[in-house]
Amino acid sequence: MSTSEPASVRRQDPLAEPLESSVLRGQPATRLQKAFGFTTVGELMRHYPRNYQHWGTLTPIADLELDEYVTILAEITSVSTRQMANRRGSMMHVKVTDGSSSLDLAFFNAQRLKHLIQPGRRLLFSGKVTLYRGKRQLAHPTPVPFETEAEALAQLDRPLPIYPATGTLNTLQIRKAVHTVLDVLGDVPDPIPPDVLARRGLIPLTDALHQVHRPLDDAAWRQAHARLKFEEAFVLQVALARRRARDRAGTATARVVRPGGLVEAFDARLPFTLTEGQVEVSREIAEDLAQAHPMHRLLQGEVGSGKTVVALRAMLTVVDAGGQAALLAPTEVLAGQHYRSITAMLGPLAQRGMLGGDDRGTQVVLLTGSIPARSRRRVLIDAFTGDAGIVVGTHALLQESVEFGDLGLVVVDEQHRFGVEQRDVLRGKGRVTTPHLLVMTATPIPRTVAMTVFGDLETSTLRELPRGRSPITTHIVPIFTKPNWYERTWARVAEEVAAGHQAYVVCPRIGEDPAAGDALLDGPGPDDDEGLLVGPDEPDDGAAARPMRGVLEVLAELRATPVLEGLRIEVLHGRLPAEQRDATMRAFAAGEVDVLVATTVIEVGVDVPNATVMVVMDADRFGVSQLHQLRGRVGRGGHPGLCLLMAPAGPSDRLNAVAGSLDGFELAQADLEQRREGDVLGASQSGGKSSLRLLRVLRDEPIIESARHDATALIAQDVELEVHPVLARALADLLDEDREAYLDRG
Repeated sequence: MSTSEPASVRRQDPLAEPLESSVLRGQPATRLQKAFGFTTVGELMRHYPRNYQHWGTLTPIADLELDEYVTILAEITSVSTRQMANRRGSMMHVKVTDGSSSLDLAFFNAQRLKHLIQPGRRLLFSGKVTLYRGKRQLAHPTPVPFETEAEALAQLDRPLPIYPATGTLNTLQIRKAVHTVLDVLGDVPDPIPPDVLARRGLIPLTDALHQVHRPLDDAAWRQAHARLKFEEAFVLQVALARRRARDRAGTATARVVRPGGLVEAFDARLPFTLTEGQVEVSREIAEDLAQAHPMHRLLQGEVGSGKTVVALRAMLTVVDAGGQAALLAPTEVLAGQHYRSITAMLGPLAQRGMLGGDDRGTQVVLLTGSIPARSRRRVLIDAFTGDAGIVVGTHALLQESVEFGDLGLVVVDEQHRFGVEQRDVLRGKGRVTTPHLLVMTATPIPRTVAMTVFGDLETSTLRELPRGRSPITTHIVPIFTKPNWYERTWARVAEEVAAGHQAYVVCPRIGEDPAAGDALLDGPGPDDDEGLLVGPDEPDDGAAARPMRGVLEVLAELRATPVLEGLRIEVLHGRLPAEQRDATMRAFAAGEVDVLVATTVIEVGVDVPNATVMVVMDADRFGVSQLHQLRGRVGRGGHPGLCLLMAPAGPSDRLNAVAGSLDGFELAQADLEQRREGDVLGASQSGGKSSLRLLRVLRDEPIIESARHDATALIAQDVELEVHPVLARALADLLDEDREAYLDRG
């Protein structure tokens, strides 16, 4: 980090001590490193319990009742082990007594407990009473050793931490290691300033670590959780607030809307009236562009809400003011679609200097990784001289050879496909001042996620759909239970084509390549970003074991389906040569292809108003938000859209959610609630070594709000954290040391 950290901060921080030099030196430290990669005391202390077990009432063996969760204090009288007959592994039979009655215990594959389960030892055993061959038993109860019976009885009133464990290190061993370190842990420097702790009513970090690992009661660990959650939110919000402050301190060339200029000429060409939302968001962007510090704005909106029009008006504003704009798209298909869409909307305004071009206009060029060398040289020259006012491209725009005359605006489409580093590489191509930044996403983002992941950006939202957009009806097709619906699906596609419309058929993979003779996943081409499990969440139960349909397989099947005979059916996926992909997409847009069998390469940006029906194969292999994105490709003209979700496993909560709502924000919330929290902000997304452990972005909005407020106030006074060295250290631990300025959503 740029903030210099006094060496004394490290020396005085017990959490920075290596485990090997702590009281855990030797085998315990080695086990923790092998199991979890822990090398410091802090990493062990931040390994929080996943839940807490309550012992229940200490019960005499004679009084045990079936199905009750109980705790007994008993002495082991015998131990025997045998191999299980019907499955792999061994079973340990243990007989115990409390002095008046005896009980059988059963442990499965419990080799790690052999050192603890020994005849003559007295232990606490906690578990559920079950019946086996007519006798009561405890199956795989939790055994806990103790020094004295008084200590054992005292433990019954305390919540017992249960830790995330591995096959080689169980929760008992982890708990013992944690307690060993806690016994000698001194005061820990606190990254949260005292005034913030006092204002929020939070306990110091040292107390929180003791209470989360060794709570006296439920209230203690809950108090610890509240403090530790706030800390996670606070450190992250400090990073975002500092980035915002640094960005505001930068200089940019003000780009003011010119009366009678390109924007007005463009508006006059539009065959429709802008929605109120488009007008309002355009106003916000225009105000930002007119400032002498860089704009940093996120534009999110429903599928088909007209984000491209708003972005194009911003680009034309910059061009009118003497600058250039670059539009970065994640795939060649999307970049090509943007290029065609922009040039079509601008018409003569995109042909300045050409026959029939408008002298008020500019040139629009396309740069991707697969364009011919001669065309590439021409594009590079036009970008460098400034003749090209708008440059649309893929990752190829990030190469060192790409230079601009006066880059004034960077537009990043589908931000979730890029990292902050990549967008900043492009912004670094501004020669004199930092270009303005507009980030677009068609994936609706819940407010708490926007605050947490895009907290360095101001947010504008488009919810209203442009006039002329038709409703989309979504149905689930359970083809295993109702196989006749499968045939009816293709008949429905044929009906739409007969009515003069077109159809998409989407598959999660490419499939068998006849030329290569092997199965190919739809991995990235030169600039593309496609994958196998295209949904962000896990597949439905059983889906992983079922082969997925590929576009090549489905293409052959559809061409042989009688009801589709005579239809023009083509294929599109990321492994095709760029020229072939572009030609196919052009043919589909021109109505020369009836059915396009494709991977998710058509997920975003593809705009064919005549397409009215979409069939999604193996829909249970996609995420909620992605299914919503995909079906947004239909119903873009004046005819109703139809989306048919093929579900071999039948309906699920995920598919029912998609079929039951057209509200992308509602679906995004449902999507994220189904995910692991790390999918929202994990190490790969945050650009750091740490991820959120206790904080839940969707559930902890009040905590995030408070942390954001306090972080913003602190950074306003100390942007480089010069008077907060402990907080600076926490920030360095959160962020990758080589990229400390970046919070990468990945």
